[in-house]
Amino acid sequence: MPTHALEPAMLNALIALDDLPRQNASQVKNKWGEVVRLVRQSGSVAVTNHSAVEMVLVDASTYRQLTEDVQALKDRERAVLQELEQRFDARLAVLQQPDAARKVTALFDTRGKLGRRPKAGASF
Repeated sequence: MPTHALEPAMLNALIALDDLPRQNASQVKNKWGEVVRLVRQSGSVAVTNHSAVEMVLVDASTYRQLTEDVQALKDRERAVLQELEQRFDARLAVLQQPDAARKVTALFDTRGKLGRRPKAGASF
């Protein structure tokens, strides 16, 4: 799976917590119908207690989308980790070949000297 996959759509559409419409806990308790209308209208409402946001109410479709987006991110993370594991295993297999120690020793013995001139520029 490509590591440059698009981010789930809902994550980009969420409103910052400080920008959400607010209702205090008493309003939620006493005027539930109004709160439900506000949630349906805006998608989510911050519930406050003593002016501090304690929770956010979201409509069911927003919650479903959030859970789908989280699962998509987990799936993408799992695919990226599997790809990294495969690459690691392939490199480890090269290092475990019988002549790997000899090749590493030969590399260190060159002390940074090249066997032939590098090809670059117009001559390449």
